Parts: sequence; C-alpha cells; structure tokens
Amino acid sequence: MARINKKTGFATCAIHAGEELNTSSSHTNPIFQTSTFRFTDAEMGHSLFCGDRKGYIYSRLGNPTVQVLENKIAALEGKNLYKKIGGMNIKTEVYPLAFASGMSATATVVMAVLSSGDHLITDNILYGCTNDLFLHTLKRYKIGVSFVDCSNLDEVKDELKKFPNTKMIFLETPANPTMKLSDIKAISELCGEEVCLVVDNTFATPILQRPLELGADIVIHSTTKYISGHGSAIGGVALTTDQELFEKKLYPMIIDTGGIPSPHDAWLINLGLKTLALRMERHCQNAMEVARWLVDNPMIEKVYYPGLDDFPQRELAERQMDGFGGIISFEVRGEYEAAKKVLNSVELCTLAVSLGCVDSLIEHPYTMTHNVVPKDIKDWLGITPGMIRLSVGIEDVADIIYDLDKAISTISKPMPKTEAKAVS
Repeated sequence: MARINKKTGFATCAIHAGEELNTSSSHTNPIFQTSTFRFTDAEMGHSLFCGDRKGYIYSRLGNPTVQVLENKIAALEGKNLYKKIGGMNIKTEVYPLAFASGMSATATVVMAVLSSGDHLITDNILYGCTNDLFLHTLKRYKIGVSFVDCSNLDEVKDELKKFPNTKMIFLETPANPTMKLSDIKAISELCGEEVCLVVDNTFATPILQRPLELGADIVIHSTTKYISGHGSAIGGVALTTDQELFEKKLYPMIIDTGGIPSPHDAWLINLGLKTLALRMERHCQNAMEVARWLVDNPMIEKVYYPGLDDFPQRELAERQMDGFGGIISFEVRGEYEAAKKVLNSVELCTLAVSLGCVDSLIEHPYTMTHNVVPKDIKDWLGITPGMIRLSVGIEDVADIIYDLDKAISTISKPMPKTEAKAVS
C-alpha cells in the first residue's frame, strides 16, 4: 500500500489514499453491500455500541466502502494541512462524512451547526436548491438568513455587525452560475472563533482549491459532480478539522437524519475520484480555450470565466486557486430565444443539468438550475434569460468548439458588440 505523506502528489493521493481499508486480495476495493455487520459475541456488540472498540455495526453508522471514499477526499482536502508543535510539522487531522447528495451534506451541516434564533450570512449567488433551502426552509425553524455580496468584504463586515447572533457564513466560490469569487482567507479572518465558515468547493474540487487550508471550518462537495466525474452516482461530502464539531454535531446529525450514501454509489464515486487530478487538468485546459473562443465570437455578449485576463477577480483566482476550473457561463445576444436556439442545436454537448462530467454538459440557469430563485433576484444578480452555463468536458477541444460554433451560428447576426466582454 502506498504511503501517503506531504511529498505525495495529488494524483497519487486520489488513487491510493484510503485503500488500506481493503483487507481482501482484490485490486479494486470491494463493495460492502450490506445493511449490518456480524458480531463475534455479545460482548463485542456491547463494546462497539459503547465506543470502547472500533468496528462496523450498521451501514448508517459507517461502512467500509463509504469510509474509503471519505478518507480519500480527506487526504486531498487536508494534504497540505500541517501545524507546528514543538518545532515539528504535525499532520492536521481531517474528519470527513459522506452523504447521499450534495444537498444532504449542505442541509445536514446547517442543521448541525445552527439553532433557532441563530443567523446565517450567505452569498447572494448560490445553487438554486441551496438558495431555496436558505430562503424558505430555514425560516420555519426561526433561523435568520441574509444574502450579501460576499466578494465585498465591507458588506460582510457590516452584516456581522448588524447580526451579532451570526453563527455561520456560507459561500460558494466560484459561485454558480456567475463564477464570482469570494476571498476565503479574508472572510475566515472576519469569522474569528465564533462564526463557522462553510465553503461549497464543488466547482473547484480539492485539486484546484482547498478551503480548509485557507481557514474554512467546513468544506462541502457535491461528489455527484467532478469528484465522481462520470454522471453515474449522486453523493456529497462534508469535511472539517474540528474534532469536537465533528463528533458532537456533524456525526450525530447524519446518524439521526440518515442521509448516507449507498455503498454502491460510494464505490462508483471512489472509482471516478481516482482520475480526478488528470481530469481536472484537461477540464481546465479545454475551458480556457473555449472561453477565449467565446470572447472572440461576435454573437456572444459576455463571458464569465476566472481564467480570462480581464475577469475582474483574476488576481484572487490566481492567489486562491491552482487552476480556473471547467465551468463557463456566457450570454448570447438575443436573450432567451437565442439561448434556446443554441441549447436546441448542440449535438456533442449534452443538454442536461449537473456538471463536472467527462462529457460537456450545457444548460439554461434562468429556467433550469435557478428556476426556483425568484425572478427579481435573478435579474438583480445578473442571471439573465440569455445566460448559458457550460460544463466543459474532456473531449477534444476542437470538437467542443465546432459544436458550439454550429449551434451559435443559428442565432441571427447581431448588431455590433458592446465593449464589455468578461464580467464577474
């Protein structure tokens, strides 16, 4: 079994970390497709339930296949996490929990950390279902929520002063679908010890961005996306370096609410995860070429991609991330009717929601992923009827561009373009 240490690369971690749980001779970790586990005797069962002995009891409480996935992601998110103790660099422990979906991870984390009377500050641009959870569901439990532009630190500071009962700040960075970035390190410093900073890292993955290194308390992924990479399973994960938070709040909450992944889904996601580093490299390369091509296309009004030279937060992207990701949003001239023409004309790109698959996926945020967001809020945030979100796959980039070119050419020839090209 490969030894994982601070010199081990991300690709090696993605392949080998967590594999020590395989006690059989199989090359690929087996699927422990079982609901419960046998005890050798009554004393063993008692000691496991008391916590005096480590082992497996029931798959809602822990499963070897699921644990491989958890440990693998923990190795990636915590790869560079060390603290100095007595002049020595000691590896910081990362505590992971896998979930049945990304939304299960988000909802469980929020329920575990927040109580009635607490306040949550979140960015004004979020995945549609996260937005709906915060906007509607939390109100039923008397948890206050305020939406601010978290890329503006002054707004975050003002909101913290306005709501001294704030217990959590929740970010997506890059944000879905505008690709807006928030400064994780700076916001973590504003949070101090009293406010829990949670970062949804789905778009970037631990290959490109590691929020725990930047001061976040909890990092969340929808493992359905890049971590799985093949559109074959749904899952989520949450990780923290705070042992007390994990043991007293996060783990008890998933046990009580039961939002666990199936062993088979965990196994599929684990297989996909093994190629994450390689795939992210190709996703980033392809996305950069496609974004530059879109900027030069006269039928495209705006392009949202952190890797573009004139992207307003390019400096933050370079400082906070190890690459610019595989997601591009762009606006076509002609708004919804034009966007609909493009979406109905692609052949290589798959018209479907989700993202992070090996194949390119294209969708319409205004009427699909962010359909639940009120119209006035979408308009205010710049999620326009003409916006298209493209998850750039790992196909030959010339073929992706050819497909987009054919689809975009179905739009009537536009008037001369405005000066603004790339926006945050």
